[in-house]
Order: sequence, then C-alpha cells, then structure tokens
Amino acid sequence: MDNKYLVELFVPTISKIYNVYLPINRRVGNVIALLNKSLTELSKGEYRGNNKTSLYDRESGEKLDNNMLIRDTIIENGSGIIII
Repeated sequence: MDNKYLVELFVPTISKIYNVYLPINRRVGNVIALLNKSLTELSKGEYRGNNKTSLYDRESGEKLDNNMLIRDTIIENGSGIIII
C-alpha cells in the first residue's frame, strides 16, 4: 500500500504490541486520535488515551510533532513507535 505505512505500535500502559497501518497523508495528531479510539476498543477499555497522548519513535525516543504529516516524519514501513 503506497498510502500507508505498516508499523509496530508499542503500548506500554497495557504492555501490548500491535501491527497497524498508518495513513501517510494524515497529521500525527489526527492519527493519535484514531489510535486512541481503536486501542480503547481493541483492549476492551483497558487502554485509555487522552488529549495529552503522544507518539514517539521507538529507536530514537524522538517525540513526533502532532502537526506534521506522517510521511514527513521519520516513520516508514517497519518502524517501531510508542504511544504514551
């Protein structure tokens, strides 16, 4: 898929890892909102994101800017990211 990246999403608050597709033409902040909703459903309410949730590159620990498009960040296919 040319318009999505497959990444490994680590969710430390529930100690789980998910493989997810991120749309490359969406802003990081919008993707966080989508992930918060999806993760809440997948975890049956165990995970609860909020408006302070952020995404980080798992390798470097760099926080991703909420205003950047996914394609303009360091994320690419196979990247590991953390949601906190």
